[in-house]
Amino acid sequence: MSHFQYNIHHQDPATAARRGVFTTPHGRVQTPGFMPVGTQATVKGLTIDQVAATGAEMILGNTYHLALRPGHETVRRLGGLHGMTLWQGPILTDSGGFQIFSLEGIREVSEQQATFRSHIDGAIIQLTPEHSIEIQESLGSDVAMVLDHVVALPAEPDAVVDAMERSIRWAKRCLNAATRDDQARFAIVQGGLDAKLRAECATELSSLAFEGFAIGGLSVGEPPEEMYRITAATCPHLPTDKPRYLMGVGTPIDLLENIARGIDLFDCVMPTRNGRNAMAFTDRGQIKIRNAVHREDTRPLDPDCHCVACRHSRGYLRHLFIAKEMLGPILLSIHNLTYYQRIMAEARAAIELGRFSEYVAKKKKGWLSQPTTNAETRG
Repeated sequence: MSHFQYNIHHQDPATAARRGVFTTPHGRVQTPGFMPVGTQATVKGLTIDQVAATGAEMILGNTYHLALRPGHETVRRLGGLHGMTLWQGPILTDSGGFQIFSLEGIREVSEQQATFRSHIDGAIIQLTPEHSIEIQESLGSDVAMVLDHVVALPAEPDAVVDAMERSIRWAKRCLNAATRDDQARFAIVQGGLDAKLRAECATELSSLAFEGFAIGGLSVGEPPEEMYRITAATCPHLPTDKPRYLMGVGTPIDLLENIARGIDLFDCVMPTRNGRNAMAFTDRGQIKIRNAVHREDTRPLDPDCHCVACRHSRGYLRHLFIAKEMLGPILLSIHNLTYYQRIMAEARAAIELGRFSEYVAKKKKGWLSQPTTNAETRG
């Protein structure tokens, strides 16, 4: 597929970290890279220009939510996601597979499809692999994810095997249903916390004509060390010349640990969700801006950050949250997204210099005094 290409420019000598470029019809994405989550065709609280100003090159939308409202045909008539949102860069759309996990109480899964009862009006929605691709083709994203079966962890071995094997069959159905040559398809590796199952799934999917590969079903309740173990066990079984995407991850530490194991792309709502809840990421750990200690603090959130939020004092930012002014969540969301993009840029530079391990050690020294809770939260 001439519209898509992945080139690796540097390989870190001490880890599996890769420095590359993913080329799409709407532009190039520098990797390792982080995609802000725009579940319902918006990164919550921010204009598209504000998102771009953080350094983001690719954003994410969601098949399930956009199919419910405004409806994928409406999105198509409004010019697809690019025309509707005015985002000029690449867009990736999730398939609805994550909702099989997150909306477990209002869905049923059969071999043919996932059936949901809408959380909006109770209507029945049937999502087959073929329909998921049809919706994503209407949305016009650059990358369409296959529909997969995500299970909560820990799970019974039989349930993990069943979901993995179904995910492989559904991936093949998605590939067969695709009609657009300007839209890449990414397969999703499942297999729970079983390294052998992950290797089996990755090997099977790698034999198919996908433009990229994702690792799904992690950051759903397992300890971070288990996630790292499975990522390390999976990446060697994926093609070296195609991008690798770890879905729904995660904290800054998670990003660097998984880059070291061979991951190229990430997404997570954590920067914006935590920002809306008055928490800022910095090199010196998390700052909970509502705390009274910041009431008359004239310092910026992060002296090394040049985002618009860091032009203000911590005292002013705290005031915005205490007064329930909408500007507070907007500014902290901008800061957190800018911080995540800065981590990615610094990681890319460290890989180019062959000093990625040193970079990770330096960052962790500042972060580990206030660790965050790991959770996949894509929407």
